[in-house]
Amino acid sequence: MSDVHATPMAWQYVCCSLPILIPMSVYVLKKCFNNRYRTLNSKVVLITGASSGLGETLAHEFYSHGCALILTGRSNNELERVKNDLLSRSDIKNVNKPCILVLDLIDQSTIEVVSQKVLGVFGRVDILINNAGISYRGRAEATMAEVDYKVMLVNYFGQVALTKAILPSMIHHKSGHIIAISSVQGKIAVPFRSAYTASKHALQAFFDTLRAEISHHKVKVTVVSPGYIQTNLSLNALTGSGSKYGVMDESTMSGYSAEYVAQRIVDAVVNDEQEVIIAPFYARLAIGLRYVWPRFYFWIMKCRADRQASQKM
Repeated sequence: MSDVHATPMAWQYVCCSLPILIPMSVYVLKKCFNNRYRTLNSKVVLITGASSGLGETLAHEFYSHGCALILTGRSNNELERVKNDLLSRSDIKNVNKPCILVLDLIDQSTIEVVSQKVLGVFGRVDILINNAGISYRGRAEATMAEVDYKVMLVNYFGQVALTKAILPSMIHHKSGHIIAISSVQGKIAVPFRSAYTASKHALQAFFDTLRAEISHHKVKVTVVSPGYIQTNLSLNALTGSGSKYGVMDESTMSGYSAEYVAQRIVDAVVNDEQEVIIAPFYARLAIGLRYVWPRFYFWIMKCRADRQASQKM
């Protein structure tokens, strides 16, 4: 008889405990979640391309978690603006004053010099975010080779040179995390983006290789591949002649917010993710199609190219 009544009594006990158990569970989970972010406190973070767009947003995101920032970009005035914006935030308690350094990845000769200055600021770099980049719009056959070279310099060779300059320090400390901001177009090539997609494909390949080679040094590598982000990237994109594109693409306007992408990147650092794809379902489907059913993927890209070409006529 006692067994018959045990089940209802047990359910009564559970129901009575729920008002206590649920808040306690939420509290414990939240505490564990926040503790993971606390690991970022006082980490030295180097962000390239930090004077605008995603880089500027990343600066705010990491600064809010107590990181010591080293911000680089081509414009000292814009870097000063970002620095002052960070220091003026009353909602953040961060004892680490951001440092700014002018760095133009096109000028390869200055990368080593600036890197030594970077390492001299806090004595190390814990997290390197290779964010600086330039986009491109144009027909491959009508694009000057100088444009291909410039895009590759910024998006690939500049990132690689900076990484190689910072990496020995990370290996020495047996600690570090390198973030490469690639693109969905580093996995699939789309029409009228030849120079850009080529540079991002190269970036993906280099950092995938680097991840395997340096894992025993306890240095981590994460490649982030976002879709379209609501920044000025398309406005500043180069055309085949080398001039600025100067148009805000509809796809860019309807893309992810920089805040969302920055938060996702912070999560990737905290969770030690090796690869992050921030893209809608159709982009992920295209990535799969490229490898599973390439003929169909190529046909889709041909149709897209034909449609875009007719719209420009």
